[in-house]
Amino acid sequence: MSKLSAKIKEEFVALIPPTLFFFVALHIVAFVRALMLRGTGITPMSTVAVTIAALLLGKAVLIADMLPIINRFPEKPLVYNVAWKTTIYFLAAGLIHYLEHLVDFWREAGGLIAANHKLLVEIVWPHFWAIQIILLVLILMYCTTRELVRVIGKDRVLRMFFGPMPIQGI
Repeated sequence: MSKLSAKIKEEFVALIPPTLFFFVALHIVAFVRALMLRGTGITPMSTVAVTIAALLLGKAVLIADMLPIINRFPEKPLVYNVAWKTTIYFLAAGLIHYLEHLVDFWREAGGLIAANHKLLVEIVWPHFWAIQIILLVLILMYCTTRELVRVIGKDRVLRMFFGPMPIQGI
């Protein structure tokens, strides 16, 4: 296997866990949004849009994990890194969520400033915050799990969840 194909395989394997997590999490959010928007005439995200968003978020998490600022507390209790990463990812998710709504209003208003004003006036804030709360819990779960796997080790976590794994390569 060439160096390039080995690197591509490594990147792909690293991309699977966060992408799967966000694929499920974003489908939960999309389902909740669809229930909240039922009867309003607003269409929620499609499965294709959710899948693309999950791929983007999975890659964004991998890129963010390479930044020195993201692992600020490697030697402290896990709660430090979990809280730090949850805060960063939650702020990013909140910004993306807001921008998603802003784009919808931009199409109607024709300009960015008018769209932002229209958004601030017309958005259903309880719906916005309900989605943010769901995202916070999901991101907290993700960060907690990632930190536990980092400390315990992937193989040990897999054995804890699924029992002894079959021997590979025989």
